[in-house]
Amino acid sequence: MTIQSALALHNPKPCSWLEGISGDGDQKLFVSPPVNGWVLVIGSALPDPGEDIDACFRFLLDLSRKVGHVQYFIANTVLNYHAWAQMESGHVLRGYAWAGKTLWNQGPTTQAEIDLAMKCYTYTDPGEALPFSSSEPSASNSEKVHLLASRWSIDPEEIDDHFIDQEWGIVGEPSKHF
Repeated sequence: MTIQSALALHNPKPCSWLEGISGDGDQKLFVSPPVNGWVLVIGSALPDPGEDIDACFRFLLDLSRKVGHVQYFIANTVLNYHAWAQMESGHVLRGYAWAGKTLWNQGPTTQAEIDLAMKCYTYTDPGEALPFSSSEPSASNSEKVHLLASRWSIDPEEIDDHFIDQEWGIVGEPSKHF
């Protein structure tokens, strides 16, 4: 099953990367062409774990049941909110989300998380109280999400500009808002 079918996009249309990822205020998803074997789904219509962790979890689980392996990454460096997940055929391999507190921590910490010194708090851990001038470990996590993506699969920040200029994907509206 293709990603586009699994997402049940309404009004899908071919478009450039720039058109697909430009934020025009619409709740849309951009499905990229394969990049080193990976298809990226980008857009404001993706569920945000900071707004509704259950909706995000259900979306990822459903998508992985339909397409197999799914990875999810989000980082808001202003708020220090971040999340990452790996799912395989409806099973959580790893999931972590932080939005001022731990929203999701499931599965064993991966070697990539350990190598990058990412701090994953338990559900009951309030985090670390640090002096004002110190950087919170959660802020460091937000800055490392793209590095984790590169270890697990592909770093979207490293996609070649020539590829983005030449290749087209599909943009559409999700069948439901999660």
